[in-house]
Formats: sequence, C-alpha cells, structure tokens
Amino acid sequence: MQTFFIVAILALGFLVTFQIAKASEYVAVLRGEEKTRKQTNKINAFLLLIFLIVGLIGVFYCNERLKGKILGAPASDHGVHIDTMLYITIALTGIVFFATQIALFWFSYKYQESDNRKAFYYPHNNKLELIWTVIPAITLTVLVGFGIFYWFKITGEAPKNAMVVEVTGSQFKWEFRYPGKDNILGKKYYKEINDAKNNPLGQLWDDPANHDDIYIAGEPMHLVVNKPIKMVIGAKDVIHDVGLAHFRMKMDAVPGTPTTMWFTPTKTSKQMKEETGNPNFVYEISCDQMCGKGHWSMRGEIVVETQEEFDQWMATKKPKYFAAFPEKDPAVQKAAAAADTTAAKAATQPVAMAGH
Repeated sequence: MQTFFIVAILALGFLVTFQIAKASEYVAVLRGEEKTRKQTNKINAFLLLIFLIVGLIGVFYCNERLKGKILGAPASDHGVHIDTMLYITIALTGIVFFATQIALFWFSYKYQESDNRKAFYYPHNNKLELIWTVIPAITLTVLVGFGIFYWFKITGEAPKNAMVVEVTGSQFKWEFRYPGKDNILGKKYYKEINDAKNNPLGQLWDDPANHDDIYIAGEPMHLVVNKPIKMVIGAKDVIHDVGLAHFRMKMDAVPGTPTTMWFTPTKTSKQMKEETGNPNFVYEISCDQMCGKGHWSMRGEIVVETQEEFDQWMATKKPKYFAAFPEKDPAVQKAAAAADTTAAKAATQPVAMAGH
C-alpha cells in the first residue's frame, strides 16, 4: 500500500508539472514569446539574488547552530591536528566559495538580458588563466602536504610505551585482543579460526605469546587516558573500516593485510559526559565501509579510563588460551587439587564404630 501511494504521488507530481508547463506555453503564445521570455528573465534574475541572500544566511545559521555540537572537541592528540587541518581547509575553500557564489549570483542579476546593453565577447585571457591555475595548485599542494605529514605520524612508529590493541572486524561485529604481560600479540592463522574450539581469531596455540592474550567480544573496548594506543587492525571476511569519530581517526580493516595506527586519548569517558552534558555519552567505534546488509548495526563502544580502572577491569579477564584448554587454567587446576585433597582427607578419616 505504501508503494502504491508513493507511485501515485510521483505520478500526480509529474502531471501537475506537465500541466503547468503547458499552461506557460499557451500564455507565452498569447502574450508573445519574446515579451514573456524577457519578463521571465527578470523574475529569475531577482530570484537568484534572493536565493543568494537567503542561502548565505542559511549557511551562517547552520554553522552557528551546529558548531561543535555534533562530535564535540577532539578527544585525542592527533585529533587536534586533524581539526586544525579541517579548519584551515574550510577557511581557504570558504573564501573561494563566498567569492565565487556571490559573483555568480550577482552577475546573473546585474547582467540579465537588456535591450540597452550589448554583450561583450571576451574569449580568453592568459593572465587570468595563469592566476586561477597556479594559485589553486599551490594551495592544494600545501594542504596535501599537511595531510601527508600527519598521515605518516598517525600510521608511523608508535611510542615505545604504547598499549597494543588488536581490532578485528567481521560481519557484523568488532573483536578485540590485548597482549598479556609480555606485551606481545601471539601469532594467528586464518585457517585456524574455529568458534567451536574457542578460537575465533585463529590464534596459534603453539606460540607461547598467545597463552596470555585477552580476547574481548560483545563488550566495550577499554583504553587508558593519556597513554598512547597502537591499534593493529584486520578483518576476517570483507573490508571493514575502523571509524573513531570522537578521536578523529579512521583506518581500513582489510582481510589478510594488517594495518596500524596510533593515538593518545586525552579525555576519559566520564570527562566527555561532563563536557557534552550527556550522561549517556559513549565513545563509538563504527564501520565506515559498506560491508553488507548488516553494516548499519556494526557499532562498538569504547571506554576511556584511568590506569587503575583499566587494571581492575583487566584483572577480571582470562586469556583465551584457558577457554580453549580449560584443563590448563591455574584456577581449574587449583580447584581440582583442592577437591583431591578434600577427598583424600575424607578417605583417611577413621570410621566410628557402631555402639562405641
């Protein structure tokens, strides 16, 4: 039924437009085409001028109304530089935008068709061609240069004290892995991926570095404030994209081709709740690459906290190795040993004789 109404509305709109066009054509014939054209030309010129004024007011209003209210201030060290580049780009392109648009609409109004003025034929000017070719080329080169500089900083070598987090995208969720006390992520192989055997990332259990790695899925990723974070990014099926809008970071997650980036969170989740005035604020990790019909739902959360809070959270987690091999879990071994001891003591207790 909804489809029928949409089709009916579109058909009605087409019919109305067609009838208006035909009516205008008949009026033009009755009044004279030339006279009608000149009158329409004047009306259009005036409307273009009104559109210019109203449009610029709308641009200013939207900027003032929404400035800083969508994402807020950047919450990472690199994010500050990204915003600075954005503001510089907006300033330069804004100058060009206002100059060209004002000239475009003003000229359309000022130089509308007139019987008292003859058009001047001005086909070419070498100096103008040189100016509007060289200046934009230099400006764009500078902007691209800044972009490349910060790109290599973001994707370059992370500080030695950086915390490593592996981020893996799959349809349609995010999976995280933290190295243990050795601060080394164990090796993995895609053919070893097997959820039934508690190996969702394909970790190679023969690698000792895997024995203390912490696997997280279905809950927020935790990061430490003011501590560099190196993300090792990959995917298990199709291309995804790690989008960290509040940190102003973004990186493709490609199957078989790990990518990396690093940044330092500068505000905890609690601080952002206070700054934004939103008690429900959360840092978000989104997929910024169309990855299938469930792409819209591929959203995760990030908690930025103090080192003490992070250590408390991490203390509640166990390495994935113990989920794959529960018999090697020290807690299980300890419980089994305690059970054996209790059983042994019970077996050695003297049995009371009846009647004594």
